[in-house]
Amino acid sequence: MIVDSAHYVDGIRAEGRFDTSEAARTFDDPHSFIWVGLFEPTKAEFDEIRRHVELPDLVVEDALNAHQRPKLEPYDDDLFVVLKTARYLDREEEVEYGEIQVFLTPHAVLHVRHNAPSKLVGVRAALEHDRQRLQCGPGAVLHAIIDHIVDDYEPVVDGIEQDIREVERQVFTQRLGENPVGRIYGLMRTILIVQDNLGPLVTPLQQLSTRHFPAVHEDLHEYFRDALDHLEKILTRVSTFHDLLSNILAANLTRVTVRQNEDMRKISAWVAIAAVPTAIAGIYGMNFEHMPELEWWFGYPFALGLMFGICVFLYRKFKHAGWL
Repeated sequence: MIVDSAHYVDGIRAEGRFDTSEAARTFDDPHSFIWVGLFEPTKAEFDEIRRHVELPDLVVEDALNAHQRPKLEPYDDDLFVVLKTARYLDREEEVEYGEIQVFLTPHAVLHVRHNAPSKLVGVRAALEHDRQRLQCGPGAVLHAIIDHIVDDYEPVVDGIEQDIREVERQVFTQRLGENPVGRIYGLMRTILIVQDNLGPLVTPLQQLSTRHFPAVHEDLHEYFRDALDHLEKILTRVSTFHDLLSNILAANLTRVTVRQNEDMRKISAWVAIAAVPTAIAGIYGMNFEHMPELEWWFGYPFALGLMFGICVFLYRKFKHAGWL
C-alpha cells in the first residue's frame, strides 16, 4: 500500500499527491526528487512502481520478504539501506521489531515499512518544515529516517533499564518461594536481540558519514556523524545492562545458596533436637528386665524431664549460634 508520495522541488513539496507514473520527467531537474512511502506492499504494487523507477531485483526481493539485518548496499549510484525499528512492550518485557528498507537514488527515495513500530508520518512532516535540509536531496530523507529510528530506541532502552532496576530490587527483597532467575534471563535475551539489531547499523553510518555516495549530499556527513554518536551511546548503555544483569544473576545465586545453607542448618538443628527423645525412648523400648521406672516411682517423670531438659538446652544453643 502506498502511504504517501510527493515531489519536492528546491526543498519545497509540490501540491497534491505525486503520481509515480510521472517519475521519469522529474529526473531531468537536478534540484528535485520524489519520495514514495509504502507499507507492506504487494508484488503487484512493486511491479507498478518498477515501471517508472528502476529497482534491482535483489532490492525488490528483500523489500517483499523483509527479515533482513541492518545493512547498506551500493548499486552503482544508488543505495539500499535496511533498518530495524523497535518498540518496548513493558508488560511482556519484550521488544516488538519492525523493518524499514530505503532505496535511494540521486532523484528518488523509496521506503518500505514492515510492522507497526516507527511510523514515518511525523518524519515527513518535520522534514518538510526544514527546507534547507530538503535541498540536500534524497540523502536528507535517509538521515531523517535513520535519526528517527535511533531516537525510537531511547524509550526501548529506558524501559529495559527500568525493568532491570525492578528485578534488582526483587532479588534483594524476594520472599520465600520467589526466584527471579527466569525474568533475569528473559531480560538478558532481550538485550542481546537489541544489540543484534542495532550493532550492524554502526558500519553503514560510518560509511555515510565519511564516504562519498552520489545519492548523499556532502553537507549531510556531519548529520550522519551525529546519528552515529547517538547510536554508539545507546549501544554503550545496552552493553552495561548485560554486565549489570550478570552481576544481578550472580547475586541471586549467592542469596539462594545462603538461604539453602540456612535451611540446612535449621533442618540439622531440629534433627539433633529430635534425636535426644528418640534415643532415650528407644532405650526404654528394649524391654530390659530391670528398668528404673519398675523400681523407682519417679522413673518415668525423670525420663520425660531429661528429654525435655536436653531438648531445651540444645534449642537455646542452636538459637544462640544462629541456626534457628
